[in-house]
Amino acid sequence: MLDFLGTRQRTHTCGELRAADAGTTVTLMGWVNRRRDHGNLIFLDVRDRYGITQIVLDRELSPEAHAKAEQARPEYVVAATGQIRLRGAESVNPKMATGEIEIAATELLILNDSKVPPFSPAEDAIQNEEVRLRYRYLDLRRPEMQRNIEVRHKVTLAVREYLASQGFYEIETPFMTRSTPEGARDYLVPSRVHPGHFYALPQSPQLFKQILMISGLDKYFQIARCFRDEDLRADRQPEFTQIDLEMTFPQQEDIFRVVEGFLKAAFEVTGEKISTPFPRMTYDEAIRLYGIDKPDLRLPPMTDVRDAFSAEELSSLKIEAGLPIIAIVIPGQVEMSNTQRKAFAQEIDRTAGPDLAFLDLRRLEKSPQYAALAQRIDAAAARNCGLAGVEPENRLIVLSPRLGTTAPARDHLWLYKKAGQLRLDLAKRFQDEHGAFTKKGTAGDYKFLWVTDFPFFEWDEETRTWTFAHHPFTSPHEDDLKAGRMESDPEAVRALAYDIVLNGTELGSGSIRIHRQDVQQQIFRALGMSDEEARDRFGFFLEALQYGTPPHGGIALGLDRLVMILAGASSLREVIAFPKTAKAIDLMVNAPTPVSDAQLKELHIRPVLRS
Repeated sequence: MLDFLGTRQRTHTCGELRAADAGTTVTLMGWVNRRRDHGNLIFLDVRDRYGITQIVLDRELSPEAHAKAEQARPEYVVAATGQIRLRGAESVNPKMATGEIEIAATELLILNDSKVPPFSPAEDAIQNEEVRLRYRYLDLRRPEMQRNIEVRHKVTLAVREYLASQGFYEIETPFMTRSTPEGARDYLVPSRVHPGHFYALPQSPQLFKQILMISGLDKYFQIARCFRDEDLRADRQPEFTQIDLEMTFPQQEDIFRVVEGFLKAAFEVTGEKISTPFPRMTYDEAIRLYGIDKPDLRLPPMTDVRDAFSAEELSSLKIEAGLPIIAIVIPGQVEMSNTQRKAFAQEIDRTAGPDLAFLDLRRLEKSPQYAALAQRIDAAAARNCGLAGVEPENRLIVLSPRLGTTAPARDHLWLYKKAGQLRLDLAKRFQDEHGAFTKKGTAGDYKFLWVTDFPFFEWDEETRTWTFAHHPFTSPHEDDLKAGRMESDPEAVRALAYDIVLNGTELGSGSIRIHRQDVQQQIFRALGMSDEEARDRFGFFLEALQYGTPPHGGIALGLDRLVMILAGASSLREVIAFPKTAKAIDLMVNAPTPVSDAQLKELHIRPVLRS
């Protein structure tokens, strides 16, 4: 039979009592984590958010409480009153914060019982994630998940407090707004009052935060909920949270300073220290050095070793002259047998495609004709990568452009991108197979980077048109506008856009915005958007630009991703209380679900079923 709590009150949590509290009478409440029955003595480990305390039920001391303990099972909710006493030296548990004491209970109430759970929250790891998400309320009782939620709370609070101290106002923006497709698909909300019309859930507060700057509020931030109807993976969710901010009259440096400040505060509350200011790198430099716009600075950069080759060597090895010959140093690579080396070379050739060939340095070293070349390549790679030398246990992959390969004029960046992607592909394979390809950072090894000067446009092969690389409200460089490159050379136009990168993961993106209507209309036209289409999609914003819009800029960082890194979690789902699966399903509440015909009729919607 279950008990009523009555007027009893919890005096302490299950994680706060220590040896100095011995002799005090207390009342603890929580869940039964484990139960051990030794006949006259029953031990209950009682758990709450704060920790675990051992409760001892002695038949001789309190027969009634002991009888209640005989009924108790894991996940029962109990209240225990008794006196704190020191454990014997032989029974002290050094793994528990409360391991020096126990409660000799004189009263035990069973406030609620529990079915046998599908898994025990006392377990450290549950392999079946679908079961965890189906019973998320049990999963969230696990200490690991409680720590993740605590990290999220502390980080969010630290960011809020820092931004408030810098003069930012926290301002909420609407969840129900108009659809302005500019990236992923919008989630649409039908209007009952306006048949055939729809609201959209915001992919980001972009236009609203710019409106707030036009409104003279100077500094805005928001821990903003955002929604995107896109295919998911470990680092994506259909609804997510970002740290969103905007400032008037900023230079990029001002935004960098603010972001570095709140990141430093966020890391400090989790016991980590980071150094500021963060290093900077342009987009073009990032591609040439790492082949990707989100470099992991824990790895040595790529380098062009073309100067190590003579004209005769280029000719005899059938390497196209005038194009980069890209060397990649890979730390911690395992040694290979001849058979493995041959298979490895064939795989690189397949992955690199028709333009790049794998130059096997180990084979060159054994060739009298090319041994000196191999030494020069080793030396050039070590020198250009900032290394003392390429150690024997490391592998130096050299990718050479095949004879006849041509490259676009823009600094051959496509070759570096291809080499960078190949490095990532090989890294995944070797990390899976050998665990020794990439250099693993320690807990405090956080390598931040600002990547700047992104291309303003990117070419869309499907539509055969230029489209925006960031978003259409990003300001181009003034020099590129004045030089007329918007019309004459779109590929060369740089955006005043920047990303913040941590250990190869993009944490956030931002930009200085367009604040002049004439420039905004010029951008829309360059994107192939007619004036009528621009007015239809962004009319309210274009109108607002006519009323004294100040220069402004901002950034948005993924809070979920930041917390995931700080918590050491493998997926965003580990740091979100109620996440969706990779198929955008909430297994706990079984959403999405069909709705009744009456509801659809109210919304003037008729479903169309496709086979």
